[in-house]
This record gives sequence, structure tokens and C-alpha cells, in this order.
Amino acid sequence: MKRVLITGAAGFLGSHLCDRFIKEGYYVIAMDNLLTGDLRNIEHLFPLKNFEYYHHDVTKFVHVPGSLDYILHFASPASPIDYLKMPIQTLKVGALGTHNLLGLAKAKNSRILVASTSEVYGDPLIHPQSEDYWGNVNPVGPRGVYDEAKRFLEAITMAYHNFHGVETRIVRIFNTYGPRMRVDDGRALPAFFSQAIRGEGITIFGDGSQTRSFCYVDDLVEGIYRLLMSDYHLPVNIGNPDEISIKEFGEEIISLVENPTAHLTFHPLPEDDPKVRKPDITKAREILNWEPKVSRAEGLIKTLNYFLEKVKVPTE
Repeated sequence: MKRVLITGAAGFLGSHLCDRFIKEGYYVIAMDNLLTGDLRNIEHLFPLKNFEYYHHDVTKFVHVPGSLDYILHFASPASPIDYLKMPIQTLKVGALGTHNLLGLAKAKNSRILVASTSEVYGDPLIHPQSEDYWGNVNPVGPRGVYDEAKRFLEAITMAYHNFHGVETRIVRIFNTYGPRMRVDDGRALPAFFSQAIRGEGITIFGDGSQTRSFCYVDDLVEGIYRLLMSDYHLPVNIGNPDEISIKEFGEEIISLVENPTAHLTFHPLPEDDPKVRKPDITKAREILNWEPKVSRAEGLIKTLNYFLEKVKVPTE
């Protein structure tokens, strides 16, 4: 039985990856220090014989007994509310954590896939964003702790590939959504759903003209799986190019939730907030034969059902 180590396993994406690799018949070793993860996301896997969990911080030395075929490094705070609150931990998991896991991959002769992000493009000056664009990032701005952690993650991963011959894969993830997102993680979609369900004002930063492209989690997991199994070592964008303005997106959520007291409210735009975001997925189509299958309408309904269970509505 092939063995895979997944870091950040109790998080939103990590837990869905655990499910996928269990389904594919792997022995899954899950690792998380629960800084932003939640064990409830993976508790359904605990009774399985081919699943084990390590409570561990990957910025410390990482040891896993036995062989490892694959490593997927998804440990990191991933929303602005988290990395602005935990800037040093965010930098450390991108730098020290990635270094430790690349060292483990070298020692175990494993293939490693690291989770990068569309944030490496910063506030982009080209649109849509393709993998050969180097980005427009403010290294000393508030978002720099996340953006630069991920840019370093890519650089050290390429160094281990080129210098040590480690088999590496780099996925650049664009805005992903679905069940198991944290209700309070500060990103647009959880905030909008929570506010609409409670009948509150939906927080739009700026005039809401900035765009995002949302990819349903099942599509993302499929893209990641295909990239891991491919022989391509340079970064690949995985996301849904169906772009929408934040204002329109807020209106979509309001009409879906059907709470008559939900409405849009406008607030100042945070520093370095990207004005546009849309993946060029030509590479994923050509190399992985991948493109998203789940429409936003379909994905949002599945996600709404999850949020209806999780969001506590104040009673009179």
C-alpha cells in the first residue's frame, strides 16, 4: 500500500485531500498542529486502519517512520485574518516548514507537492495570470508575510529539485470554496454566507469592483491529484477562470440565502488587496487534461448547506 504524508491535514483543503487519498487506497499520514485546522474535519477517518494522525508543527524537525511515496505540504494559515494575526508563524511554515519537508522528501526518496497560491502574483499588472508572470508583490506590506512565504516556498522547492534531484510539484491555488471552510476565516465567501444567513450587512471592501475567481474544492482536489501524478515540475495554476466582481458575488449570495434583511455594506479597501484575480489554466488543460467541472451555482448550493448547519443565528 502506497503511503502519503499530508501536512495541514485538519484544514479545509488538507482534509479533502485526506479523503481523496483514502478513497484511492493509500495509507494516509495526516499532520497538523491545529493552529488553524480543526480535528472535526478528519475525525471520520480516525477509525480506519490506513489512517494515522500526528499532532506536530512542521516548522520543527519532521520525522515519519517507514517509507513515504508522496508528501503534500498544505500546512499554512491561508486567510488574511489568520496571517495578519500570526505573521511570524506564517513565514516560518512557508520557509522552515517547507525546508523540513523537502529534507524529508530527499531522505525518503519521496515525491513532494507543495501548495503555493495565486497570491504570489500579488496585485497583478497582467490579467489573467499565467505561470510565467512574476507578480507584483509588496514584500513589506501587511500581506507580504503570506505572499513572500509562498514565493520562498516555490524558490526552495525548485532549489531542492535542481540541486538534490528531489521530485517536486508546485500547485498555485486560486480562491477555493466548499464544505469545511471555517465560518470565521475572514475570506469573502465564508463572511458573505455567514452574514447573509444571519441577515446582517454583507461586508464589501471598496466599491466591490475587484474580481475573484472561485473554484469548487472537488475540482481543485482533482487538479492537485493529477499534478502529483504528472511528470511536470514547474508551477501550475489550478483554479476556475469564471471571474466575478465581489459586489456581484455578494448579490449572488444574498439571492441564494433568501434572507430579506441581508444587504450590502461598503467599507474601505484594505492595503494591497488585489484588484483582479483570474487564472490562466492553459497549462493545466494541456499538461493535466484538467479543467473545472462544477459550476459556481452548483458549488454554492453545496456550500450553503454546510454553512446553514454551522452558522449560529441569534434568536430573539
